[in-house]
Amino acid sequence: MAKVATVVTNLVEDVEYTEPVKALRDAGHEVVTVEKTAGGEVKGKHGTKIQVDKSIDDVKVDDFDALLIPGGFSPDQLRADERFVNFAKAFMDAKKPVFAICHGPQLLITAKTLDGRHATGYKSIQVDMENAGVNFQDKEVVVCENQLVTSRTPDDIPAFNREIVNLLK
Repeated sequence: MAKVATVVTNLVEDVEYTEPVKALRDAGHEVVTVEKTAGGEVKGKHGTKIQVDKSIDDVKVDDFDALLIPGGFSPDQLRADERFVNFAKAFMDAKKPVFAICHGPQLLITAKTLDGRHATGYKSIQVDMENAGVNFQDKEVVVCENQLVTSRTPDDIPAFNREIVNLLK
């Protein structure tokens, strides 16, 4: 089974973390939560407390099979930290599976890894994605090159979860 890193910080969209993590774990995969410091917790926009497993300083891409980037305000904060940008870029460069929902693609925009890709995201980042070279598709889930899975909003979580679990089979 796969080992999946998920990068989060405070104000992550709760269900965009909890639901995909549950789907991945239910499918037998290991999910490791990565933030700036290990051992603490972050709080979602709606109050969910999320335990942090590892510090970004203590992980490397080779330790994982895939990356999950939940939305909310978390990805916008994370993209201001070069360590998270480089971590996300390394997954894309290595052609490892990357799953980003809602505002999650913001981290990939900053990593400059979306040029020429088919993807979707929350409507407020559509222009940013198009400026980054994305062929933006307003669909509940977009799978690009059997590597990148993106969705728009919490309403799309069932389709997002289906595709991320299918991609790791």
